[in-house]
Amino acid sequence: MTKPLSELTTIRVGGTPASLTEVFTRDAVIEETQRIWASGEEWFVLGGGSNVVIADDISTLQVIRVANKGIEKTGHGAIRVQAGENWDDLVRYTVEHHLGGLESLSGIPGTVGAAPVQNIGAYGAELADTFVRCEFLDYLTGEVEIIEKADCGFAYRDSIFKRGKVGVITWVELQLLADLPAGSGELLKRRRDEVLDLRASKGMVLAEHDLDTHSCGSFFTNPIVTSTFARTLPEEAPRWDVDEDGDRVKLSAAWLIEHAGISKGLALGASKAAISSKHALAITNRGGATAAQIGELARFIQERVAATFGINLVPEPNFIGF
Repeated sequence: MTKPLSELTTIRVGGTPASLTEVFTRDAVIEETQRIWASGEEWFVLGGGSNVVIADDISTLQVIRVANKGIEKTGHGAIRVQAGENWDDLVRYTVEHHLGGLESLSGIPGTVGAAPVQNIGAYGAELADTFVRCEFLDYLTGEVEIIEKADCGFAYRDSIFKRGKVGVITWVELQLLADLPAGSGELLKRRRDEVLDLRASKGMVLAEHDLDTHSCGSFFTNPIVTSTFARTLPEEAPRWDVDEDGDRVKLSAAWLIEHAGISKGLALGASKAAISSKHALAITNRGGATAAQIGELARFIQERVAATFGINLVPEPNFIGF
């Protein structure tokens, strides 16, 4: 029997699809995906389920769950990672093998194949820093192609895959730092532990017993605005330059939310969807929330921030089936 996707997503919402096909090898990813595409039915590719809000009714949706795993050394500091590999397991592997570059991305939920879509990032690092290329099954052509970094259009939480290049990533190649100085292994481990502790303090590391972690992580991206617009905001509003001439700055979405009068822990009426009690940027499932309730709270936050500051917050997770 096909299980509801609420069992496979970190925010614990999502209805039962028409079918759920799990694929465990690179070849099976390609074969099963092409088969489902040929059927002409609605389809969706699911990885770790960490960056999606899936609708309560998806009874016509064919779901492909990518679960191929494996890490292979392909050169000096170069590795090829299968798309279904857990992202944090990969980071742990690199730290244990004294390969630098991913330690600041510790604790990010999801799979490796999903990482290029969002160009995941945290604490001054992002996937694009180490990404080399990926293998991609293109929906429009039905062909398998290799896409180099220069062609991925990486930007802040963005890529060509997010902007409309539809298909499935089967594996990713990264170039990491090798031959690090003596003692670097301990430094990598210390940085990883530091990041994991920081993320855990904000409820950003999934724990079954802690409902504050049943979320998509950061629900909204930090908005990028012109420096001219930023000067209209209160002086204490955090901001960071995103280009050398200072024409554009990045704002803190969490600060905007809290200063729009939305407190941590807020829920709308009897809704089981709530702002995390640890971090204003996370929407959590307090137990039994529906996808509709998650969406309702997200819209409420957007409307309050827009009314207060004139800024439209953009959701980071993808909404499926709405």
